[in-house]
Amino acid sequence: MAYESLLAFAIVFFAGLLFYSARNGQLDGPIRNLFQIYLAAILGIYFVGCWHRGGQTLAMKTWKLRLISADGGPPSIRRAILRYMLACPSIALAGTGLVWAVFDRDRQFLHDRLAGTRIVMSDKQPPAAQVSPVPLETKRPLGAGTDRP
Repeated sequence: MAYESLLAFAIVFFAGLLFYSARNGQLDGPIRNLFQIYLAAILGIYFVGCWHRGGQTLAMKTWKLRLISADGGPPSIRRAILRYMLACPSIALAGTGLVWAVFDRDRQFLHDRLAGTRIVMSDKQPPAAQVSPVPLETKRPLGAGTDRP
């Protein structure tokens, strides 16, 4: 959660900087509301895109977690948007939707239960380094084969 928060902060920071620069620092009145909607949309694009594309955000890849739908694949765009829309109030209301997992029989967050998604451990492991062993007969003792007298 903390790692995901750092990534979300970076995304919001740079997106906010672009908006702020485009407005020459003027965020008064209804522009402030537009700015907040813009930032929520930018975060939504990040999360929904990652969840739909492969079921993982960068932080989820690090922790080997994957978001799946009922069929076991990555969620559809519609399901990913629904999860994002449900996760926002779930987290904003003092993390009520996260605490829900403590009492849920399947340990699902409230927004996952309502959206029909589930977080599972990813079974994809990075490929092991392909190192071919050196045959013993090609190894030379130390000092052998040098051009020194």
